[in-house]
Amino acid sequence: MEIKTIKILLVEDNPVDVLFLRSVLGRDTGARFHLDTVTSLADALSRLDAAEFDIVLLDLTLPDSTGMDTFHAVKARAGGRPVIILSGVDDETLAVNAVHAGAEDYLVKGRVESQLISRAIIYAIERTEFRMEVLKAQEKYRGIFENSVAGIFQTSPEGTYLDVNPALVRIYGYSSREEMLSRISDIAKLLYVDPNRRAEFVKLMHERGVVHDFESQIYRKDGSIIWISEHARAVRDAQGNIQYYEGMVEDVTARKEAEEKLRFSELRFRSIWQKSFDGMRLTDDQGTILAINTAFCQIVGVSADELVGRPYTFIYGEAENPREMLQKYQSRFAERKIEGRIERHVTFLSGKCADVELSNSFIEVEDGRFLLLTVFRDITVRKQAEDRERKVNEELARSQAELRKKNEILEDDLKMARDIQQAILPQQYPTFPPGVDEASSLLRFAHRYHPTGQVGGDFFNVLALSDSQAGLFICDVMGHGVRSALVTAMVRGLVEELRPIALDPGQLLTRINSDLRAILQQTGTPLFTTALYLVADLKRRTISYANAGHPRPFRVHRLQGTVEVLKNTDGKARPALGLFAQSIYPTASCDLGAGDLVMLFTDGLYEVEGPGGEQFSQDQLLAAVRHHAALHASDMFAAVLNEIQQFSASQEFSDDVCVVGMEVSEKL
Repeated sequence: MEIKTIKILLVEDNPVDVLFLRSVLGRDTGARFHLDTVTSLADALSRLDAAEFDIVLLDLTLPDSTGMDTFHAVKARAGGRPVIILSGVDDETLAVNAVHAGAEDYLVKGRVESQLISRAIIYAIERTEFRMEVLKAQEKYRGIFENSVAGIFQTSPEGTYLDVNPALVRIYGYSSREEMLSRISDIAKLLYVDPNRRAEFVKLMHERGVVHDFESQIYRKDGSIIWISEHARAVRDAQGNIQYYEGMVEDVTARKEAEEKLRFSELRFRSIWQKSFDGMRLTDDQGTILAINTAFCQIVGVSADELVGRPYTFIYGEAENPREMLQKYQSRFAERKIEGRIERHVTFLSGKCADVELSNSFIEVEDGRFLLLTVFRDITVRKQAEDRERKVNEELARSQAELRKKNEILEDDLKMARDIQQAILPQQYPTFPPGVDEASSLLRFAHRYHPTGQVGGDFFNVLALSDSQAGLFICDVMGHGVRSALVTAMVRGLVEELRPIALDPGQLLTRINSDLRAILQQTGTPLFTTALYLVADLKRRTISYANAGHPRPFRVHRLQGTVEVLKNTDGKARPALGLFAQSIYPTASCDLGAGDLVMLFTDGLYEVEGPGGEQFSQDQLLAAVRHHAALHASDMFAAVLNEIQQFSASQEFSDDVCVVGMEVSEKL
């Protein structure tokens, strides 16, 4: 048998000691040693990096290092190889400290015999190899412990955790081993949903020493409950006393839930089978009836005793061909071919007729054997209802066609009404003095008219009362649509009829109110109209106006750069037209300046909601007019309307909008 050569690095600066050790190791006949010698710490560290050695013999006193510093430096570089100290100092305390620091032995020079030093070297190497094997085994166990997908634990008999692996920490929902060990101080009370489970676990351990498939519900860290299965054994000392329990934990929640679902499914199927209003029939591959429920018997009009054990074709009357039906059934059964839902009108053997809906599904029972479950649903009532519904739908379709035709007529009427309403609005403005082109006119007019529907409830008119006098009328009838449009037509007629008094705004509105009230009172419909009428007199350079509950107009003084709100003389508001028969509307007046713009409008211009539900106020409207005051009327109206539309949540106006402007020439 080949004897292994032990490679030794001797760190010794005394030649006599080196010679002695070579002589001693050379005489050993039971082992073979190869001695490599260095005389300084630096050389020792260099050789440890460059060559393989089994052991280091170290003198603590060297030319470049002394004492335990020498040992620590060599030990750090030795890489786990054993180090024996050879010292000329016989110091028990130093020897103990050296061994505690990791030295394999402490030998005093001059007191070691050849057999002692050889044995010390061999024992040191064997101890080191043994420790390495133990470390490898511990690392292997720790690797299994740390990386196992199953939870691993050690618990004391008293009910505390001694150690747990990461898998168990994850199963129980904790963030770390330390957190779990500190939180679960009493396994029986804090872990198990049923505290008695721990006592039962301990009892089985004392009686059998092991437990298998010990299933329990436990609380996770977050309070949720899961199912676990434990496999564990009791670890005893030499006297047979239990030291601790160790074992593995598996999360079986999914399996338990699946078992519960299966149990529930079986109960539900049994309940459905017994209580369902649908008929159910189980047949084998030959078409023989194995089982039927009560509802099936009621649908076909035959008792269970007469049906079970017979071919399924037995229930049908003479109109069916039983042989052909069975052949088709067996063929489809062999191919596991299922037809979709089938609706049939059937006459059964009992003479009962019914509309039924059939659906089939294969059920695997055992050893690859299948049965066919057929569900019969009596849809006679539904079919009758569908027939009635079909007839109703046909009648509804005829009614809808007639309604569409009427709607088309109504749409045509509305379009004509819109055209008529547009026609009664001013198509061309008068000029002052008459006959001059619009650019040379002392009064110029502009408007914007936007009804929300086909027809609107807003109306305006421009009247040429004389060569130097113009009337400007605007009104807003309550509501939208045809009724409001008809009232605007009536108001227009009244304005035209009352032209002889049109130079007095207050008298004109008072007469319109009286006549409109009389007309509307006959209809019994409560409709009212806000209106404003003003007269511009170029010779007197004045504006006279009267207001019947209408938004107050603006006068823009372009030369001064200001905007004024035209109020009644007494500052009081007057009621809308058509409300009170005896209402009197006073006339107010103000100066008419060169470059002035008078702006009349309906409330649809500013009654607009923004994204947050806030409404565009009259103050905001006034500010917008001030901002665009330098523009000509047509451009100003376009800019103001665009600003209000941008404010609107829907980017649209919700009410009819009418804006009319009268600009006075700067040459006035």
